[in-house]
Amino acid sequence: MKHFGKKIPYKEWMMDSEKELNFFTRFIENSGKRFKVHPSFKVIDKFPVGGYNQRGITYAPDFVVYDDRGNIEHVYDVKTGINQRAVDTAAKLRFKLFSLKTGIPVEVVVPRKYDFKMKLFGFTNPKIQTAHACYDRHKNMKRKKNGEPVYEYYDVYHNTDYDVHDLIGF
Repeated sequence: MKHFGKKIPYKEWMMDSEKELNFFTRFIENSGKRFKVHPSFKVIDKFPVGGYNQRGITYAPDFVVYDDRGNIEHVYDVKTGINQRAVDTAAKLRFKLFSLKTGIPVEVVVPRKYDFKMKLFGFTNPKIQTAHACYDRHKNMKRKKNGEPVYEYYDVYHNTDYDVHDLIGF
């Protein structure tokens, strides 16, 4: 996948985009929690196929936030949007492989002016997250052809002090 964001150096890290840097400085850096930037996780080890080794697969989320005991609390991947164009199939597959390996869902976030949108991909029931009605630029609620409101499933947060396990039920 091509990345269109310009890499930005910040302290000892190289951020992938301005949105990523914005999310980091506003929500992660001063949260008081321990974190890692772009850590790499092996989600599938190399394996033999026909006498040769098939490469393994790694996943490097943008940010991982840890609780006081050192357990993973949040795994964030910053994107420009929460739609098919912004989150491609390869990214969704890596999210699923990471969740399979660790039991922790990847939280796709989109920073906004005062908060951020968050979505969990790959669950069989999108209603695990609070539904928010969609509005057009004139602040009119968007509706389907049959008159039902159009909803997006994501939660809006002002900080990282929430438990993702409350959303998925364990």
